Amino acid sequence: MFIEQPSKWLRWLYPSAIWRMNPAEKAVYLTFDDGPIPQATPWILETLDLYDVKATFFMVGENVHRFPELYDLIRSHGHHVGNHTYNHIGGLRHSYKSYLRNVLKADEVIHSRLFRPPHGWMRLDQYLYLRKKFTIIMWDLVTRDYSNRLNADEVYQNIKDYTRPGSIITFHDSLKSIDKLKSALPSSIEWLKEQGYTFKVFDEDMGRSRHLK
Repeated sequence: MFIEQPSKWLRWLYPSAIWRMNPAEKAVYLTFDDGPIPQATPWILETLDLYDVKATFFMVGENVHRFPELYDLIRSHGHHVGNHTYNHIGGLRHSYKSYLRNVLKADEVIHSRLFRPPHGWMRLDQYLYLRKKFTIIMWDLVTRDYSNRLNADEVYQNIKDYTRPGSIITFHDSLKSIDKLKSALPSSIEWLKEQGYTFKVFDEDMGRSRHLK
């Protein structure tokens, strides 16, 4: 539970970040981290199209640089995008300057005010700067689709166990996740629809005054 749904103390570390949207509205926000890559992104887009669902993709700038056609494909399918650093680096292992340089380098190819830190961690000075330039989007539920300790059924079960109104749900657009997603993603979308959830995306230029902290 600590991993799937972060505790209150973790949320308190970054009070301006968005961990969950409006709990009074039966809506969820699907997000995909770490792409785009040719082994996963096209299939995810086809699946989302099949169910008429839009999502927000938090992209690694290096992947966008290598596969600009996938960036364009995501855009052309009506999905939104966010910044996930240029090299998928963790803030705790990098200095203030090197981390911010990496984020801003990614911004040159991603062009979004949305930012999600890899692994969910930043140094305080990094966070204080980034919150002024970006809307920091965290998560209310991480499916752990990347974990080699979980199978597709267990990823799907996490959706059933932890989704609630306003949940920001994190999947991964990656090699570690794609085999599980081929079963878990359709099952999850179908279950969410059966439960009456609608699917929303983040406004890439959303103002901080609209955020639910």
